[in-house]
Amino acid sequence: MALTAKRDARMDVSEFRLWVESRPAHERRELPDGGPVLMAPPRERHRAIVANLIRRIGDLADGRGCRTMPDLGIPRPARDDFATVPDVVVRAGPPLPEGDATDPLLVAEVLLPATMRLDRGRKIDTCRTVPRLAVMPIVYSDAARVEVWRRAGDDRSVAALGLDGTVPLPELDGAVPVRDIYRGLAF
Repeated sequence: MALTAKRDARMDVSEFRLWVESRPAHERRELPDGGPVLMAPPRERHRAIVANLIRRIGDLADGRGCRTMPDLGIPRPARDDFATVPDVVVRAGPPLPEGDATDPLLVAEVLLPATMRLDRGRKIDTCRTVPRLAVMPIVYSDAARVEVWRRAGDDRSVAALGLDGTVPLPELDGAVPVRDIYRGLAF
């Protein structure tokens, strides 16, 4: 049985933040188009990939004075009714008082077959509108495939990598082998 949050009016990001504080702590929600959506609890495979990303990317980020964290909100700059919660966020600067990152350097998303349409569509589109975002690895959970979306000025590129590939992260002075992202998992 699915539970839906029903509201008569759309919310903006600040209203969403207040509303979410009254919800149980274990519930994860996003705000697409002004309506809160309950996110399914992640499976162990998904969490293992996220943990591997945080471990490997986090080591590189530490060397640049950045922090790597899971599940920070990313509001869409031009809209106040859309906030997404990517799996991994790398950012510099002091801790965020509100918990929303408007200045991520890197955002990584682990795709699930059930949510791929939303994750590859609106979430990626939202993250690409964030001015400081330079790189966005999109990691498939059901196949050894990583797409690396990159922006440098007005140039944009996408590279697809397999198990033997390496995700270049010059922004963090390093790289992450795709095998390390899937460490401990079988296909």
